[in-house]
Amino acid sequence: MPHSAATGALAVEGLVKAFGGAPVLDGVRLAVPSGKVVALLGPSGCGKTTLLRCIAGLERPDAGEVRLAGRLLCGPGELVPPERRRIGMVFQDGALFPHLSVAGNVAYGLRREQRRNGRVEEALALVDLAGFGERAPASLSGGQQQRVALARALVTHPTALLLDEPFSNLDTLLRVQIRAEVQRLLADLGVTAVFVTHDQEEAFVVGDEVAVMLGGRIVQQTTPAELYRAPASRAVAGFLGDANLLPGVAASGLADTPLGRVPLRGDLHGDVDVLLRPEQLRVVAGLQATVDAVEYYGHDAVYLTRLPDGAAVRVRVLDAPEFRPGDRVDLDYVGGPTVGYPRANR
Repeated sequence: MPHSAATGALAVEGLVKAFGGAPVLDGVRLAVPSGKVVALLGPSGCGKTTLLRCIAGLERPDAGEVRLAGRLLCGPGELVPPERRRIGMVFQDGALFPHLSVAGNVAYGLRREQRRNGRVEEALALVDLAGFGERAPASLSGGQQQRVALARALVTHPTALLLDEPFSNLDTLLRVQIRAEVQRLLADLGVTAVFVTHDQEEAFVVGDEVAVMLGGRIVQQTTPAELYRAPASRAVAGFLGDANLLPGVAASGLADTPLGRVPLRGDLHGDVDVLLRPEQLRVVAGLQATVDAVEYYGHDAVYLTRLPDGAAVRVRVLDAPEFRPGDRVDLDYVGGPTVGYPRANR
């Protein structure tokens, strides 16, 4: 397999950007280890695309630094133009030129002498489009067009790659297929990459690490498993899939909750809100809660239950639903140590 250019770590420090006085990036810090993929996860409007454009050189930040492989790309007294940053970018819609062939699109960023040394064919083969060079972009499927966009970004052998929600315009089945292919390709090439998405599942599949962005800041960056197990705040916990937050009293590594005693990570004492993921709960016949509704997805089911104090609790089971709305049930915590958030800091 063709090898990408030498990769290097990407570091963003204290990046600030405002438009018309409205802050979009608020002192962003982001670290992408050399040869790794960091998925940048956040809701629409949190600043993800602006951050990517500042890294690429398409926007000039108001303050802060961007370094790639130790080289200062922007900072006090320095602003390297986009074409000299050795950064490839894949946009949401592919941004292909309709009047150029597939090969013409891929070759667009190459110098004339580079277009004759087999680089275009190499890049197309890399994304499983060998032999498609003479085709028009309009004759390709949405997934194939995104592969062309990826080939165009890789053909220059970039030091880092930025992908801005590249699969959002694809239907669900194709999106799952293409993201798996891209994840394998990036891993095989060892490309330093930032992958922007608002989809948690996509971030967890593609990213070696996930950086959660809320309100113009990176609020947590770690591995997908650690992020899901131990969100740094209530806001992160609520953003990452289903999260039951139940009141409890913590002492000696345990919390007493309405569902019984729950083991905790960390040394917490006093009033806390305890994170209980739906799949960490077991539901059995009993009197503790009432089933309000049932969501059946085929591969699993979710019970929407309610405790006597009115608190809603979601429970996920990997089976067909056994209970119906109106049934009385007991809920047991069957997971490992989980996180709690001191209620005094709320």
